[in-house]
Amino acid sequence: MNQQFGKLYLIPALLGATNAEQVIPAGTLEIVRTLRFFVVENVRTARRMLGKMQMPCPIDELQFVELDKHDPGNLDLMTYLGPALEGNDIGVMSEAGTPCVADPGALVVELAHQAGMQVVPLTGPNAMILALMASGFNGQSFAFHGYLPIKNPERVQKIKALERQSMANDETELFIETPFRNNAMIEDLVKNCHPNTMLCVACDITMPDEKIVSKSISDWKSIKYDWNKKPAVFLIYSNKFRKKY
Repeated sequence: MNQQFGKLYLIPALLGATNAEQVIPAGTLEIVRTLRFFVVENVRTARRMLGKMQMPCPIDELQFVELDKHDPGNLDLMTYLGPALEGNDIGVMSEAGTPCVADPGALVVELAHQAGMQVVPLTGPNAMILALMASGFNGQSFAFHGYLPIKNPERVQKIKALERQSMANDETELFIETPFRNNAMIEDLVKNCHPNTMLCVACDITMPDEKIVSKSISDWKSIKYDWNKKPAVFLIYSNKFRKKY
């Protein structure tokens, strides 16, 4: 570890319209407020997020580098980590939640490790872990699959494959969807999963209108839902030995 380099801090962002002090620990906010250099997924989102974190200096005095999501292989050390090579600490932020999970920030972390920089993950909201905690499903064995295919038959095939994987491994399967397709995702799950398979939809996590529903597919068939355009995490759990109450 090169002590002359700055540290790379992984900063958890808010998941929605929530007061920063409610969901981000004071220690994390204290560190973030010392930073002046940031690698971000989206500059506009990052500026707004840092404003909510009450930075002690004007946002215009901060320096941002936006990740090239269209060409993630086009990463070079100086572009993204130049200030750290000169001894300055840098923060990495995604658009929401924990960086480097389901976003390209992991590539910057890989560069930092290759250069011998210290990488420091900070505590804060992580939608996947919070959803898993609240689901009532197996938290000892689980897998996150990111986005499922958009079109059929690939989408239905993937859903059925995840259900089989859950059954075979006694494992909770987590995935996400673009918010305007939430209702379609629930419909596909209800149509194609076994009636005894459990489905949890965790929506607007950490926000005032948070809603987390965890029921069997057979019960979901009678639920009226409209979670269009709301950030959500989906979890399925299929275990033939699951107790029924």
